[in-house]
Amino acid sequence: MIKREGAALGASLRRARFEIIPMKGIDEQIPHLPPDATVTVTSSPTKGIDATLELAQRLRSDGFHVVPHIAARLVAGGGHLRDILDRVEDLGISEVFVVAGDAKEPSGPYEGASDLLRAMADLGHRLTDIGITGYPESHSFISDATTIQAMYDKAPYATYIVSQICYDPSVVAWWIGAVRERGVDLPIYIGLPGVVDRVRLMRISMKVGLGDSLRFLHRQGGVAARLLGGYSPDDLVTALDPQVSEGRDNVRGWHLFTFNEIENTERWRQQMLSRYPGAEHA
Repeated sequence: MIKREGAALGASLRRARFEIIPMKGIDEQIPHLPPDATVTVTSSPTKGIDATLELAQRLRSDGFHVVPHIAARLVAGGGHLRDILDRVEDLGISEVFVVAGDAKEPSGPYEGASDLLRAMADLGHRLTDIGITGYPESHSFISDATTIQAMYDKAPYATYIVSQICYDPSVVAWWIGAVRERGVDLPIYIGLPGVVDRVRLMRISMKVGLGDSLRFLHRQGGVAARLLGGYSPDDLVTALDPQVSEGRDNVRGWHLFTFNEIENTERWRQQMLSRYPGAEHA
């Protein structure tokens, strides 16, 4: 039983997706990615979608399965969207991840991901997979009613969901059940923070509105001491592994938010694989 469970955990970790950011220093981190990885590339208001697609092109040429993010608020209009989709197709990329984006003001008519998804469908495309974001916990900046409605609006245009970071596994498990109760049956990838410096992770968490999750971390015995050396997602993986390994509620795997700490995150993943007999060959 232990070996079988370990192999299942190893298999799920071997399939983990890696999210990276197109910013200075990323080229030095790319060699630490596993050669068969699925790599998603974020899109930021400071770098723009061009930087996302340029990095996606380099990763694609290195043989990775690449998933560029398209941020709705960075798309200037229908012509710009057509150009983006054509460029993605020219790169031989068949999957994108659609987000609202962090820009304070939209560059064009698309306020959020659902607006852009509808426009993509109207234009037509050859993409085989489109990912969207889900929010397990109450968001400090977005009401629960809005996140719930957004899920309904986006789901018909998507093929899978990636959950935003949440440090409380019980909340993640509850949210998965709630998504299913609302009638959304898309596959789910559970978002995990990688092995990241604690100060940086706290700053990022506050920026994206994860106040409840941070309070959960502070309540856990020993967590503060572990954070002094950096955060790692061992507890989340252990608690949520049954849902991933057994495919409960159509949960497909893990999505690692590396914040470009790829070397540290991959070292952690390899250490996790080595703990379980047979996991490295699962």
